Amino acid sequence: MNRQTDLATRFHALHHDGLLLLANASDAGSARLIESLGASAVATTSAGVAWSHGYPDGDVLPVRRLVATVADIARAIRVPLTVDAEGGYSDDPAAVAETVAGLIDVGAVGINLEDGGADPELLCAKIEHIKRASARLGVALYLNARTDVYLRGLAPPEQRVEETLARAARYRAAGADGLFVPGLTDEASVRTIAAEAGMPLNLLARSALPGADELQRWGVRRLSAGSDIAQSMYARMAALAAGFLRDGDCKPLSAEAMTYSQVNALFQDR
Repeated sequence: MNRQTDLATRFHALHHDGLLLLANASDAGSARLIESLGASAVATTSAGVAWSHGYPDGDVLPVRRLVATVADIARAIRVPLTVDAEGGYSDDPAAVAETVAGLIDVGAVGINLEDGGADPELLCAKIEHIKRASARLGVALYLNARTDVYLRGLAPPEQRVEETLARAARYRAAGADGLFVPGLTDEASVRTIAAEAGMPLNLLARSALPGADELQRWGVRRLSAGSDIAQSMYARMAALAAGFLRDGDCKPLSAEAMTYSQVNALFQDR
């Protein structure tokens, strides 16, 4: 647990020193690859994890499969690991806390937990139960509260900043450590929310956003790739497999591939 305590401390610190870039992983292999490229932490994508097991995204993945995946990732990497826990896979705050305790048990030091279309009070209750559970386990879990005000259009455009800040205040009071606002892209709104949320602001990668240096000037402290890497991987796999199935041409399969030795070396001494 001492190692996990150290990882939790490191992960908290990463939100207060520049801009934390998270290239989200789908499984242990992609997590280890991302770590090898210099990532200071690894985050999962709920969509990528679900797809890797043959399930759709959206609180459908069986919890036992999520826990097993997180255990595999934690074994394969040495940097802090944060897990996209969607809505916690239950509307019962006690059950959500039990699930998150299982993720902590196998190595997670952070989670994302979303409000979706539910009443914000439900997420507050989940956060409170989780924080008590993590305290009992002796791990300072970084809880990133995701609000879908922008992603789902839960308020009229002119009211979204106000609604996001109102939810941020409630989630912070419940014990959240960070605020994740997917779908937020315009500079003025980002600057206002970053300055007034009282927690480090996390954005989801979108083509409308500027580069890391500019986002840091706006006050953003964390940027997540989300499911984009997994989606691009599936697109590349589809193109290669379709071409091979069409004409049996072997050359494209290895044209841009890492060598067998390079990939295999990633997992030695894990």
